[in-house]
Amino acid sequence: MNILITGSTGLIGSALVPSLITDDHRVTRLVRSKPLPGEAEVHWNPEAGEIDTDSFKAFKAVVHLAGENIAGGRWTAERKARIRDSRVQGTRLLSESLANLTQPPKVLVCASAIGYYGDRGEEILNEESPSGTGFLPEVCREWETATEPATQSGIRVVHLRFGVVLSAAGGALAKMLFPFRLGVGGRIGSGRQYMSWIALDDGAGAIRHALITDTLEGPVNVVAPHPVTNREFTKILGRVLGRPTVFPMPAFAARLALGEMAEALLLSSARVEPARLLATGYEFHYPELEAALQHLLENT
Repeated sequence: MNILITGSTGLIGSALVPSLITDDHRVTRLVRSKPLPGEAEVHWNPEAGEIDTDSFKAFKAVVHLAGENIAGGRWTAERKARIRDSRVQGTRLLSESLANLTQPPKVLVCASAIGYYGDRGEEILNEESPSGTGFLPEVCREWETATEPATQSGIRVVHLRFGVVLSAAGGALAKMLFPFRLGVGGRIGSGRQYMSWIALDDGAGAIRHALITDTLEGPVNVVAPHPVTNREFTKILGRVLGRPTVFPMPAFAARLALGEMAEALLLSSARVEPARLLATGYEFHYPELEAALQHLLENT
């Protein structure tokens, strides 16, 4: 399959691209920099509304993972605008461009996030659950709506609502490892908030599953089938690392350090189930957290 990918150097993209190439797919990267000679790359500049569709080569599928890192710093008004615009503008530009092609792709797999649901306590959430309130739910709604031109043109569109992607190479887990290995890790706030997570291997696996499963479209929760509370996550990570976890971070300290971002990313609760992945036969490599962490950390 000839596949176009944005965000190919990000956490998920860096795992996905090699796995696709191993499976004999042809991968072309949509990049912001000038394409390198001899490389399978196509240029775009979402901020300027530029995309080189003349270099598109009858792609059968597109995977759209690009977007500003939501955990890259305190959420100032300027940063929130970049988070929103990087997702909404880029997705709209790509969707409109694909819709206008003479030979559009069969499928567009577009990243989204379980931030769509907001802070929901112990409520069990699936793809039919309504969106929440706040900045992240608003961004996710606009992000998903921005694919409408592709949907209207007949392209099968899949919105992958990713949970916390676990990898020792980056993301939330990588940031936790240093304090936990020093023995100064602990729960955040009450620890009762649910964390819906996915091992990086399964994150990439869910994308491959979405590419080839013709019955899969619309929102799809990319989370393991067994979410855990922050307290449970803390205990399991400590056990895998062989370290104590007796230094909690009070909620007020998290808010003081990170502001609004702490409320949305660390203290909110989303107990999400992967109903559509399971219904379409996806088999998780790491459905349980402890086994996932042992795998991810075994060579670190």
